[in-house]
Amino acid sequence: MFTETDTVSPDGTLTQVVKDTTEAEAVIFENLYTRVRPAPPSAHVLSGTWKVFKQSRSENSTIITYRCTSQGFSAETLLGERFDAKFDGKFYLIEDDPAHTMVSVKLINPYTVEQTNKRDARSCLWCDWRSPPDGKTIHASSESKADGSVKTWELHKKPK
Repeated sequence: MFTETDTVSPDGTLTQVVKDTTEAEAVIFENLYTRVRPAPPSAHVLSGTWKVFKQSRSENSTIITYRCTSQGFSAETLLGERFDAKFDGKFYLIEDDPAHTMVSVKLINPYTVEQTNKRDARSCLWCDWRSPPDGKTIHASSESKADGSVKTWELHKKPK
């Protein structure tokens, strides 16, 4: 179940808070928007066109443990989603994923892993994970097969 609260402040910023209670521990997302097109006359203050300018998530949804060996690649979140896939071209189930996503991984070189996700026997997402030799960051990119959108992000090793 999800709950969403949208609030427009006096300065015109829209704050959207989404609480996801489908996980073992609730995950909170907060998005801040600025208006890019006005609402029609006499419309509710939430009406109009908005563009996100800042996003944040509760920490429990941002920590992922990755392990890469010569045999395979695995990932596990604090919320219980996990997979352990071998570099054998087969697809492996992401455990605790309500969408029943399957993962296949390929070792490109000692610093790069390519991941393909599929749902309902169709490829839905391609990811590229690259780590420099110091192992302190991972540079990631993904492409959605559903809509062609491309995302890039950087992950940082959590200090001990």
